[in-house]
Amino acid sequence: MVIFLAQQNYHIGNFESNTDKIIAAIATAKQQGADLIVFSELAVCGYPPRDFLEFNDFIDKGLECIERIRLVADTIGVLVGCPSRNPKPQGKNLFNSAFLLHENEIKGIAHKSLLPNYDIFDEYRYFEPAFDWQVMEFKGMKLAVTICEDIWNLTDDPMYRFSPMDELIKQSPDVMINLSASPFDYVNAESRKGIVQQNVLKYKLPMLYCNTVGSQTEIVFDGGSMAMDANGNIITQLPCFTEALQPVVLKDNGALVGAITCPAPLVPRVQTMPLQFEPTKSIDQVHQALLTGIRDYFGKMGFKKAIVASSGGIDSALVLALACQALGAENVTALLLPSQFSTDHSVNDAVELSKNLGNPYHIIGIKEIFEQFETALSPVFGDLPFNVAEENLQSRIRGALVMAMSNKFGTILLNTSNKSELATGYGTLYGDMAGGLGVLGDLYKEQVYALSRYINRNGTIIPVNIIEKAPSAELRPGQKDSDSLPEYAILDAILYLYIERRLGPKEIIAMGHDPALVARILKLVNTNEYKRNQFCPIIRVSPKSFGIGRRIPIVGKYLA
Repeated sequence: MVIFLAQQNYHIGNFESNTDKIIAAIATAKQQGADLIVFSELAVCGYPPRDFLEFNDFIDKGLECIERIRLVADTIGVLVGCPSRNPKPQGKNLFNSAFLLHENEIKGIAHKSLLPNYDIFDEYRYFEPAFDWQVMEFKGMKLAVTICEDIWNLTDDPMYRFSPMDELIKQSPDVMINLSASPFDYVNAESRKGIVQQNVLKYKLPMLYCNTVGSQTEIVFDGGSMAMDANGNIITQLPCFTEALQPVVLKDNGALVGAITCPAPLVPRVQTMPLQFEPTKSIDQVHQALLTGIRDYFGKMGFKKAIVASSGGIDSALVLALACQALGAENVTALLLPSQFSTDHSVNDAVELSKNLGNPYHIIGIKEIFEQFETALSPVFGDLPFNVAEENLQSRIRGALVMAMSNKFGTILLNTSNKSELATGYGTLYGDMAGGLGVLGDLYKEQVYALSRYINRNGTIIPVNIIEKAPSAELRPGQKDSDSLPEYAILDAILYLYIERRLGPKEIIAMGHDPALVARILKLVNTNEYKRNQFCPIIRVSPKSFGIGRRIPIVGKYLA
């Protein structure tokens, strides 16, 4: 049996485009002699559809697309994901389903059993878990069809009370097939291989695993679909961060045929999140994820051009470099907004960067504008000393100017705040926190440095001085980030333990960190939740990103 894995990039709610793409892949697979083609979880509507699922019309459109696909599923079998209605009055109204279509008929439907309801996932809000489990008969083979999370309960600390494969294995299936929408983070890629291997070794069956690819606002899917034999060898693996269509041969005896790309043992167990912060971990994949996030945000929203406030600092330099690579340098404008506190080298570095990248740039000084604001406020401010109010005023002037450019020329402002800054509140609402998409909001400062060096791996794109100079917001004379924050290597290590690892202060202190510093940093994180609550979507690359995956009360008292 020739089975194709269709790793595709879908657009949530774009039923016509998604279905056209699915049907085109079916036609290609037919031409190449396929018996069966497998698509990913909720391929018809895109994942995650969230509250679109509460609209009957949305569900109707998905089922209408299943009818379209059914009409081309004649000589070829099609396994494709789509929401379906629960016919029983008890429970939620919908299932997260996989449809088996063949001979222009619906031959079977499998429903997802394990509904993730943590971090970025919220499936139990919408779906009813499966209440029965049946293998699907197809051309003399028994298919054990599961959906994403259904295979993820084989851990040392299982989240669910059972695994659906424990029920399906009783019916003597020949192969496991998993339709997935498993997001990227810099830990998950290897964990995913490990969990597939754990399943094939436990159930002594090969597995075909089809994952989606592309970005949906803040969530990036890296694909990495694979076929693994019953011995844990990867027979074929599709490339990450790109669409692909790949065949594999399933023999009558259950063996998978293909060149072994990774012999067993691959991953002895599911990898856990590193205890210590590793800034360079999977930096090449992080790079690809951010490019995917930018491209798909613009492409799926219909945007063409971006604007970046280029300060001569490393954060804006990295965002500008990523945007130029993702969108084309001609589509990205840099706006330099120096004040009387900006150093000449910052302006020169920003100009050199744009010349290296080949993107258009403009320079608008804000000294006179700032002075006019000071004059206007002087009757109220009186003789009060210069402080954070005047510092933030500069940032808000810059925010107003860059948004004016955005409005006038129809560009989208890319935000340049990093995770270290967002965590500690080191940013100005309605100033440097403005933007349509947060490119670096899930990268700590040390990761920003690592990624900048990675971009320069084949030659200087980001000027060396930008990478090597001490970071500064340049909002007052001689200002440096280290004036109010600890060195980023120390700060990021503590933030990682608190945010990603979810360790409390006693546990972090026990790992050798200064008690007073830990208390101060954790208080900063918690008391600045109100700022992050007003922030733009952030491209997610870590296991715990700010945004929908981290829900902390704004008025909470914990560690405040």
